[in-house]
Amino acid sequence: METKRFLFVSADAALITDLAWQVHREGHDVKYYIEAESDREIGDGFVPKTDDWEGDVDWADVVVFDDIWVGSDIGTGELAEELRDRGTAVVGGTRNTDRLEEDRGYAMEVLEEHGVNTVEHHVFEDFDEGIGHVQENPAPYVIKPLGEVQNVKRLLYVGNEDDGSDVVDVLRAYKKAWGHRMKGFQLQRKVEGVEVAICGFFDGNEFIDRVNFNFEHKKLFPGNIGPSTGEMGTSMFWAGQNELFEKTLGKLEGWLANEGYVGSIDINCIVNGTGIYPLEFTPRFGYPTIALQEESLESSTGEFFYDLAHGNDPTPEVHRGYQIGVRVVLPPFPFDDEKTYDENSRNAAVVFETESREGIHLEDAKKVDGQWRVAGDNGMPIVVTGKGDTMGAAREQAYGRIDEVLMPNMYYRDDIGERWIDGDGDRLQAWGYLGPTDE
Repeated sequence: METKRFLFVSADAALITDLAWQVHREGHDVKYYIEAESDREIGDGFVPKTDDWEGDVDWADVVVFDDIWVGSDIGTGELAEELRDRGTAVVGGTRNTDRLEEDRGYAMEVLEEHGVNTVEHHVFEDFDEGIGHVQENPAPYVIKPLGEVQNVKRLLYVGNEDDGSDVVDVLRAYKKAWGHRMKGFQLQRKVEGVEVAICGFFDGNEFIDRVNFNFEHKKLFPGNIGPSTGEMGTSMFWAGQNELFEKTLGKLEGWLANEGYVGSIDINCIVNGTGIYPLEFTPRFGYPTIALQEESLESSTGEFFYDLAHGNDPTPEVHRGYQIGVRVVLPPFPFDDEKTYDENSRNAAVVFETESREGIHLEDAKKVDGQWRVAGDNGMPIVVTGKGDTMGAAREQAYGRIDEVLMPNMYYRDDIGERWIDGDGDRLQAWGYLGPTDE
């Protein structure tokens, strides 16, 4: 493929550094814009930067947005729509697809309108009404905050008690501590089963043939213990448009085409022997999922996203086995504590015991005089990936690579991918969801 020009836009946090670096390494012209002042050093030394992304739009063959947020008044979906109306090729969402993540009640309505089965759910703006609902309908529930605090991961609560008493206690505590900011919340009936995310890439007209199935590990500690984080690691594989896809994202293909959506869209589900139950959307790249997807692309990443943005029927070659990605972090992740970060992590050196950088992906990192260093304020410098014919082989490669990384005080989960080996894979196969669709 001849050299193309890519403009990567991080309108809030710097999330898309690794993808920009990968496309740049393939020989394409890249410019990278980061809105947040505290994150602007991320990617320095790896990727060419710009401080005026709007002025560079006409330069670009493709504009790539990394998230749905731009402050509180406008989302990148709205910006992407405006650029498409001007004839610009964009990887990004729309106003309505942004709403899928912002407004969980709206997301459930869209699913139900298109014949997708959903778990029982209710949206409340009043804590006492939510408490009353649980008391009148005792069961385990999941609390999902809405609005400005929905991305405060520690506020998501998964109930354990059959009578819902723990959910009631948590809602009462949230009313006191967060009532001034949490303007609403969704209660979802808890469903037991295998949690799996179905991720498709949409080119504005249809999904590409290959579908990505991934398994998130959100808790801080091995064994799924501790505080919720954005993500500590992911395991995944690619397959065809099987029943999991056809009964979820496949039913939204016409709606997404009408929207003009371009990019990755992910729907997280609980699956068991009685059905598929969607929980929430990610209508954008997932992190660190996109780094792991890059690792598994065996054809040009730049060509894939160029063809995706232009509706050129992209047909990427993907790894046929399994992949895992492990987020390697530093104190005080996942919390904010400037003093701890300054004392332990800011500008820390990232040292490698080997010349190879295979499977090493950027998050909050920069390069100064040839030395990799920690950047930004979040304590998430790198993601380390591995792949293999089996999940066990992928794990062995990824953790072998981590053994060659040196950072004082670094930590990570050592069980990414074990759930698949311990039975999730067997259960999905037994329930018949991984074979070809009957429809």
